[in-house]
Amino acid sequence: MSQVVVISGLAQGMGREVALMLADAGHAVAGFDVDADGITSLGKALDQKGAMHVLEVLDITDRKGLNDFKERVLRELGRVDTVLSNVGIGFFGPFEEVDLEAALKCLEINVIGAAALFQEFIPSMRKQGRGKLIAMSSLVGRIPFPFESIYTATKFAIQGLVESIQYEVKPFGIQTAIIEPAQVSTNFAAKIHKLPPEGSPYRGRAGRFIDQDNALIKDATTPAAAAKRIIRVITKDRVRLHYQVDFQSSFFLFLNRILPKFVRDLILLNYMDIKT
Repeated sequence: MSQVVVISGLAQGMGREVALMLADAGHAVAGFDVDADGITSLGKALDQKGAMHVLEVLDITDRKGLNDFKERVLRELGRVDTVLSNVGIGFFGPFEEVDLEAALKCLEINVIGAAALFQEFIPSMRKQGRGKLIAMSSLVGRIPFPFESIYTATKFAIQGLVESIQYEVKPFGIQTAIIEPAQVSTNFAAKIHKLPPEGSPYRGRAGRFIDQDNALIKDATTPAAAAKRIIRVITKDRVRLHYQVDFQSSFFLFLNRILPKFVRDLILLNYMDIKT
Protein backbone atom coordinates (compact mmCIF):
# COMPACT_ATOMS: atom_id res chain seq x y z
CA MET A 1 0.00 0.00 0.00
CA SER A 2 1.34 3.45 -0.89
CA GLN A 3 2.25 5.82 1.93
CA VAL A 4 2.50 9.53 2.54
CA VAL A 5 5.95 10.09 4.03
CA VAL A 6 7.22 13.30 5.63
CA ILE A 7 10.99 13.80 5.63
CA SER A 8 12.90 16.67 7.20
CA GLY A 9 16.28 17.62 5.72
CA LEU A 10 15.71 15.99 2.33
CA ALA A 11 17.44 18.38 -0.08
CA GLN A 12 20.72 16.41 -0.16
CA GLY A 13 22.30 13.14 0.97
CA MET A 14 20.33 10.30 2.50
CA GLY A 15 17.11 12.29 2.79
CA ARG A 16 17.11 13.07 -0.92
CA GLU A 17 17.86 9.46 -1.86
CA VAL A 18 15.04 8.24 0.37
CA ALA A 19 12.61 10.72 -1.23
CA LEU A 20 13.54 9.64 -4.77
CA MET A 21 13.31 5.94 -3.94
CA LEU A 22 9.92 6.41 -2.29
CA ALA A 23 8.70 8.22 -5.39
CA ASP A 24 9.92 5.38 -7.61
CA ALA A 25 7.89 2.96 -5.47
CA GLY A 26 4.71 5.02 -5.84
CA HIS A 27 4.68 6.76 -2.46
CA ALA A 28 3.88 10.44 -1.88
CA VAL A 29 6.63 12.59 -0.36
CA ALA A 30 6.42 15.73 1.75
CA GLY A 31 9.39 17.50 3.23
CA PHE A 32 11.45 20.57 3.84
CA ASP A 33 15.01 21.84 4.05
CA VAL A 34 16.85 25.15 4.37
CA ASP A 35 18.65 24.42 1.07
CA ALA A 36 16.47 26.27 -1.46
CA ASP A 37 18.42 25.09 -4.52
CA GLY A 38 18.26 21.50 -3.32
CA ILE A 39 14.50 21.73 -2.76
CA THR A 40 13.99 23.20 -6.25
CA SER A 41 16.02 20.47 -7.96
CA LEU A 42 14.35 17.75 -5.91
CA GLY A 43 10.92 19.10 -6.85
CA LYS A 44 11.85 18.92 -10.54
CA ALA A 45 13.10 15.34 -10.11
CA LEU A 46 9.89 14.30 -8.37
CA ASP A 47 7.83 16.01 -11.10
CA GLN A 48 9.67 13.98 -13.73
CA LYS A 49 8.74 10.82 -11.85
CA GLY A 50 5.09 11.90 -11.65
CA ALA A 51 5.22 11.67 -7.86
CA MET A 52 2.81 13.45 -5.55
CA HIS A 53 4.82 15.77 -3.33
CA VAL A 54 4.77 18.81 -1.07
CA LEU A 55 8.13 20.52 -0.64
CA GLU A 56 9.04 23.72 1.17
CA VAL A 57 12.11 25.75 2.07
CA LEU A 58 11.86 25.79 5.84
CA ASP A 59 14.07 25.98 8.92
CA ILE A 60 13.26 23.36 11.56
CA THR A 61 13.47 26.07 14.24
CA ASP A 62 10.58 28.00 12.62
CA ARG A 63 7.72 26.67 14.75
CA LYS A 64 4.95 28.57 12.97
CA GLY A 65 6.36 27.59 9.60
CA LEU A 66 6.43 23.97 10.70
CA ASN A 67 2.80 24.13 11.79
CA ASP A 68 1.81 25.73 8.48
CA PHE A 69 3.73 22.99 6.63
CA LYS A 70 1.84 20.31 8.58
CA GLU A 71 -1.50 21.90 7.73
CA ARG A 72 -0.56 22.10 4.04
CA VAL A 73 0.54 18.45 3.91
CA LEU A 74 -2.68 17.21 5.51
CA ARG A 75 -4.76 19.46 3.29
CA GLU A 76 -3.07 18.47 0.02
CA LEU A 77 -2.17 14.83 0.67
CA GLY A 78 -4.94 13.90 3.10
CA ARG A 79 -2.92 12.03 5.70
CA VAL A 80 0.60 11.18 6.88
CA ASP A 81 1.68 7.59 7.44
CA THR A 82 5.35 8.00 8.35
CA VAL A 83 7.50 10.84 9.63
CA LEU A 84 11.28 10.56 9.17
CA SER A 85 13.22 13.08 11.24
CA ASN A 86 16.40 13.45 9.24
CA VAL A 87 17.40 17.07 9.79
CA GLY A 88 20.54 17.64 11.82
CA ILE A 89 23.88 19.41 12.04
CA GLY A 90 27.23 18.16 13.23
CA PHE A 91 29.47 19.58 15.93
CA PHE A 92 33.18 18.96 16.44
CA GLY A 93 35.76 20.21 18.91
CA PRO A 94 37.41 19.60 22.28
CA PHE A 95 34.77 20.15 24.95
CA GLU A 96 36.96 22.56 26.91
CA GLU A 97 37.04 24.88 23.89
CA VAL A 98 33.40 24.50 22.80
CA ASP A 99 31.35 27.64 22.14
CA LEU A 100 28.28 26.81 24.22
CA GLU A 101 26.07 29.24 22.32
CA ALA A 102 26.85 27.32 19.13
CA ALA A 103 26.29 24.10 21.06
CA LEU A 104 22.85 25.34 22.06
CA LYS A 105 21.98 25.79 18.37
CA CYS A 106 23.04 22.18 17.69
CA LEU A 107 20.81 20.93 20.51
CA GLU A 108 17.93 23.08 19.26
CA ILE A 109 18.14 21.72 15.71
CA ASN A 110 19.00 18.09 16.40
CA VAL A 111 16.83 17.40 19.44
CA ILE A 112 14.07 19.99 19.74
CA GLY A 113 13.75 20.00 15.95
CA ALA A 114 12.95 16.29 15.93
CA ALA A 115 10.59 16.75 18.88
CA ALA A 116 8.75 19.60 17.14
CA LEU A 117 8.37 17.61 13.93
CA PHE A 118 6.95 14.57 15.72
CA GLN A 119 4.67 16.72 17.85
CA GLU A 120 3.09 18.27 14.76
CA PHE A 121 2.08 14.96 13.20
CA ILE A 122 1.24 12.76 16.21
CA PRO A 123 -2.34 14.13 16.54
CA SER A 124 -3.37 13.13 13.01
CA MET A 125 -1.70 9.73 13.38
CA ARG A 126 -3.45 9.17 16.69
CA LYS A 127 -6.83 9.97 15.13
CA GLN A 128 -6.25 7.60 12.21
CA GLY A 129 -5.01 4.90 14.57
CA ARG A 130 -1.69 4.23 12.86
CA GLY A 131 1.63 5.75 11.86
CA LYS A 132 5.39 5.58 12.22
CA LEU A 133 7.82 8.01 13.82
CA ILE A 134 11.40 7.33 12.68
CA ALA A 135 14.42 9.28 13.94
CA MET A 136 17.82 9.34 12.29
CA SER A 137 20.31 9.02 15.12
CA SER A 138 23.90 7.80 14.95
CA LEU A 139 26.31 5.23 16.30
CA VAL A 140 27.46 7.96 18.71
CA GLY A 141 23.96 7.95 20.20
CA ARG A 142 25.04 4.82 22.03
CA ILE A 143 28.85 4.88 21.79
CA PRO A 144 30.27 8.33 22.64
CA PHE A 145 33.16 9.60 20.54
CA PRO A 146 35.81 12.08 21.71
CA PHE A 147 35.80 15.57 20.19
CA GLU A 148 32.11 15.07 19.40
CA SER A 149 30.71 15.65 22.89
CA ILE A 150 27.93 18.03 21.85
CA TYR A 151 26.89 16.01 18.80
CA THR A 152 27.03 12.85 20.91
CA ALA A 153 24.82 14.52 23.52
CA THR A 154 22.20 15.34 20.88
CA LYS A 155 22.12 11.76 19.64
CA PHE A 156 21.92 10.32 23.16
CA ALA A 157 19.00 12.72 23.65
CA ILE A 158 17.29 11.44 20.49
CA GLN A 159 17.61 7.89 21.81
CA GLY A 160 16.00 8.87 25.09
CA LEU A 161 13.31 10.94 23.40
CA VAL A 162 12.13 8.18 21.08
CA GLU A 163 12.45 5.42 23.67
CA SER A 164 10.22 7.45 25.98
CA ILE A 165 7.72 8.44 23.29
CA GLN A 166 7.17 4.81 22.29
CA TYR A 167 5.32 4.05 25.53
CA GLU A 168 2.98 6.99 25.07
CA VAL A 169 1.99 6.52 21.42
CA LYS A 170 1.97 2.73 21.04
CA PRO A 171 -1.62 2.39 22.37
CA PHE A 172 -2.75 4.59 19.44
CA GLY A 173 -1.16 2.35 16.82
CA ILE A 174 1.88 4.60 16.32
CA GLN A 175 5.20 2.78 15.98
CA THR A 176 8.64 4.25 16.67
CA ALA A 177 12.11 3.44 15.34
CA ILE A 178 15.65 4.78 15.57
CA ILE A 179 18.18 4.38 12.74
CA GLU A 180 21.83 4.51 13.79
CA PRO A 181 24.40 4.77 10.98
CA ALA A 182 28.10 4.88 11.82
CA GLN A 183 29.29 6.85 8.81
CA VAL A 184 27.84 7.68 5.41
CA SER A 185 30.02 8.95 2.57
CA THR A 186 28.72 12.51 2.43
CA ASN A 187 30.35 15.88 3.18
CA PHE A 188 28.54 16.02 6.54
CA ALA A 189 31.70 15.51 8.61
CA ALA A 190 33.86 17.71 6.40
CA LYS A 191 31.60 20.66 7.15
CA ILE A 192 32.36 20.50 10.87
CA HIS A 193 35.96 19.27 11.05
CA LYS A 194 38.00 22.18 12.31
CA LEU A 195 41.45 21.81 13.78
CA PRO A 196 41.87 23.45 17.20
CA PRO A 197 44.09 26.55 17.10
CA GLU A 198 47.84 26.54 17.56
CA GLY A 199 48.65 26.16 21.24
CA SER A 200 45.59 24.05 22.03
CA PRO A 201 46.53 21.02 24.14
CA TYR A 202 44.08 19.00 22.04
CA ARG A 203 45.38 19.98 18.60
CA GLY A 204 47.54 16.91 17.94
CA ARG A 205 44.96 14.30 18.91
CA ALA A 206 42.10 16.18 17.25
CA GLY A 207 44.12 16.39 14.03
CA ARG A 208 44.75 12.65 14.04
CA PHE A 209 41.06 12.06 14.72
CA ILE A 210 40.09 14.22 11.72
CA ASP A 211 42.58 12.45 9.44
CA GLN A 212 41.29 9.02 10.48
CA ASP A 213 37.65 10.08 10.17
CA ASN A 214 38.26 11.41 6.66
CA ALA A 215 39.97 8.17 5.67
CA LEU A 216 37.07 6.09 7.01
CA ILE A 217 34.48 8.18 5.20
CA LYS A 218 36.04 7.26 1.84
CA ASP A 219 34.98 3.64 2.35
CA ALA A 220 31.75 4.36 4.22
CA THR A 221 28.25 3.39 3.18
CA THR A 222 26.92 5.52 0.32
CA PRO A 223 23.76 7.63 0.74
CA ALA A 224 21.98 5.39 -1.77
CA ALA A 225 22.89 2.20 0.11
CA ALA A 226 21.83 3.74 3.42
CA ALA A 227 18.59 4.95 1.84
CA LYS A 228 17.68 1.41 0.75
CA ARG A 229 17.90 0.26 4.37
CA ILE A 230 15.85 3.24 5.54
CA ILE A 231 13.18 2.47 2.92
CA ARG A 232 12.84 -1.02 4.37
CA VAL A 233 12.06 0.44 7.78
CA ILE A 234 9.56 2.89 6.33
CA THR A 235 7.71 0.20 4.38
CA LYS A 236 7.71 -2.58 7.01
CA ASP A 237 4.35 -3.37 8.59
CA ARG A 238 5.90 -3.80 12.02
CA VAL A 239 9.16 -2.20 13.13
CA ARG A 240 11.51 -2.76 16.03
CA LEU A 241 13.12 0.09 17.94
CA HIS A 242 16.74 0.02 16.69
CA TYR A 243 18.16 -0.33 13.17
CA GLN A 244 21.59 0.04 11.59
CA VAL A 245 22.34 0.72 7.93
CA ASP A 246 25.92 -0.58 7.76
CA PHE A 247 28.07 -3.42 9.05
CA GLN A 248 30.37 -1.04 10.93
CA SER A 249 27.68 0.26 13.27
CA SER A 250 26.24 -3.23 13.84
CA PHE A 251 29.70 -4.59 14.66
CA PHE A 252 30.60 -1.79 17.08
CA LEU A 253 27.25 -2.05 18.85
CA PHE A 254 27.80 -5.80 19.20
CA LEU A 255 31.22 -5.21 20.76
CA ASN A 256 29.70 -2.55 22.99
CA ARG A 257 27.31 -5.14 24.42
CA ILE A 258 29.81 -7.91 25.10
CA LEU A 259 33.15 -6.29 25.97
CA PRO A 260 34.25 -4.68 29.25
CA LYS A 261 34.47 -0.90 29.12
CA PHE A 262 38.29 -0.70 29.33
CA VAL A 263 38.57 -2.97 26.27
CA ARG A 264 35.97 -0.94 24.35
CA ASP A 265 37.83 2.26 25.22
CA LEU A 266 41.14 0.84 24.03
CA ILE A 267 39.60 -0.23 20.71
CA LEU A 268 38.05 3.20 20.19
CA LEU A 269 41.25 5.11 20.98
CA ASN A 270 43.32 2.91 18.68
CA TYR A 271 40.66 2.92 15.93
CA MET A 272 40.56 6.72 15.82
CA ASP A 273 44.36 7.04 16.28
CA ILE A 274 44.12 9.19 19.42
CA LYS A 275 45.75 6.97 22.03
CA THR A 276 48.16 9.06 24.12
